[in-house]
Amino acid sequence: MGIKRLYLFLLKKFMPIFLMTFGICMFIVLMQFLWKYVDEMVGKGLEISVLLEMFFYAALSLVPMALPLAILLASLMTFGNLGEQLELLAMKSAGISLPRIMRPFIILLSFVAVGAFFFQNNIIPLSQVKMWTLLGSIRAKSPELQIPESTFSNQIEGYNLYVKRKDKDGRLNHLMIYDYSEGFNNAQVIVADSGRMKISADKQFLVLYLFEGKMFKNFNKDGIGSSEAIPYMKESFKVREMLIRFDSDFHRADESILQDRYIGKNLADLQSSIDSMTAHLDSIKQMNARAIYQQSYRKELEGAKEEDTVHTEEIPDFDRLCRELPPGRQVMLLRQAKNAIETTKSDYDFKAAVLSGDEKEMRRHHTEMHQKFTLSFACLIFFFIGAPLGAIIRKGGLGMPVVISIFLFIFYYVINNIGLKMASNGMWQPWQGMWLSSAVLLPLGIFLTYKASNDSVILNADTYVEGLKKLIGKRATRKIEKKEVIMFHVDNAIWGAQIERLKEQCETYLKTSGQWMPYFRFWEQGGRDPEAERISVQLEELVTEGSNSDRHLVLNKLMDYPILNGYYPIHFRISRTVGKILGWLFPIGLPIYLLATYRRKLLLHDIRTMTQVSNELLNILKNETYEPNEHD
Repeated sequence: MGIKRLYLFLLKKFMPIFLMTFGICMFIVLMQFLWKYVDEMVGKGLEISVLLEMFFYAALSLVPMALPLAILLASLMTFGNLGEQLELLAMKSAGISLPRIMRPFIILLSFVAVGAFFFQNNIIPLSQVKMWTLLGSIRAKSPELQIPESTFSNQIEGYNLYVKRKDKDGRLNHLMIYDYSEGFNNAQVIVADSGRMKISADKQFLVLYLFEGKMFKNFNKDGIGSSEAIPYMKESFKVREMLIRFDSDFHRADESILQDRYIGKNLADLQSSIDSMTAHLDSIKQMNARAIYQQSYRKELEGAKEEDTVHTEEIPDFDRLCRELPPGRQVMLLRQAKNAIETTKSDYDFKAAVLSGDEKEMRRHHTEMHQKFTLSFACLIFFFIGAPLGAIIRKGGLGMPVVISIFLFIFYYVINNIGLKMASNGMWQPWQGMWLSSAVLLPLGIFLTYKASNDSVILNADTYVEGLKKLIGKRATRKIEKKEVIMFHVDNAIWGAQIERLKEQCETYLKTSGQWMPYFRFWEQGGRDPEAERISVQLEELVTEGSNSDRHLVLNKLMDYPILNGYYPIHFRISRTVGKILGWLFPIGLPIYLLATYRRKLLLHDIRTMTQVSNELLNILKNETYEPNEHD
């Protein structure tokens, strides 16, 4: 009973956040859609109902983009809040593991994933068809925004319009209008410096206001072939108003065109279309193969009878025969051969283009079919990324979770688009391209869930700082405090002799060891320096013995001794043979050697410091004059 109450408590925590994040994500993707197509909707006199219908279908079509992001953000915020308020810690203290805490969310989101599949299979095709059909109808409503620059446009029946440049305020510059609405025999040409275009109040005419131009009109009633002089009219004007009959009412396009495309089909329709296209492509390939065979020389050779075959010695010399022909005849034969080759090549190129188009359409059907499953899988993957990530970072609210969610979703979106492009272009198999993003993010979800279940500090900044310090050879400083109870007092004579031996070893090492160790010697020693290791061991024994001193001056001076461990990039023992193998593998061995060389420079510096500190300690023990350092 208690665990059920806990699950109910967790779901009550999750559901409001999920609904909020889903609403926010839907708003964001809708705004992105609006920014992309706002120029095609504004200024066309569309009714509010048409715009609302457009946004409704767009919202339905954008659910596959908003839903995974909402699940990622909601799960990250929920578990971040639980961790920040120590509720997650309390549940773990009660013996409830993280996978068990995630159980109600997994069950809930499994139902969401199943619902997402049916939504993607049944609702998305209808909404996609209606959205793109409606958007195409909106695009075709007004010709003004569709008139291209520096190109003749024949969108208006009976007219060709040329506009060199369009200003942002709607002014058209350097217009040329060919009016053949009354027939080519009575065509007229209008040239104007500038003009403006608008729709009449009854939406039945385009009104063109032309400024500073000329009009030329032809009166050739007898037809183009008449040999008589053709009368024409020329007119100059400063301002001219021109009415062009044009129905600017909003008309919906036929939805059946897009219903036959892959975006308007459910899973069963896609599979049926794929089977039909596969059979169609196979038949086309067989026909092309037979046509190529019919045109090839192999058919002639295989069809020739044995008695009709020509022996090798009887084959005429075609080059000699060609040279014996007149030059004009040779040129004609070469031209005929060239034309035959070009015709054959064009035929093959056309067949290849048709085949390529059909194959691309079939690939798009395959990608659309896989896409109906990837949405559901992405919902579950994003939960297994967001929930453990929130448990690790333990930050709720809309700060850090939003940043992480946006970064992860952009990463997912880019990979998904790369896979879609690769699959659509035929570079990858459709299933490889469409499942690429899931294959990349699934290991991340498993890794984060495992780390969160084991209370990992993977996102703890101190962990990475310490790792970086270890990489560059930086060690912690030595800290020694005076003991309240000293069991064994230091014998200054024995300890002084120990310091003297350490000093001599350091001086000997500095004399015999260079700054650069030979490359292969470094690897023969297993990437380590045995002499430096012995000095390090002796130093730690000396410091351990000296820490029993009751003199503050001695203890402070002991803290000046550096810590010699952490200089080696290889922190495990390797044999001489393995070291030689790594040495010969330059892509691996050379970077490690260069890093070890840098650390060796630090080692030599610290050994010089040890020599100096040893001298100062000996002076202290002998009660000689000593200038205290910064620790004193």
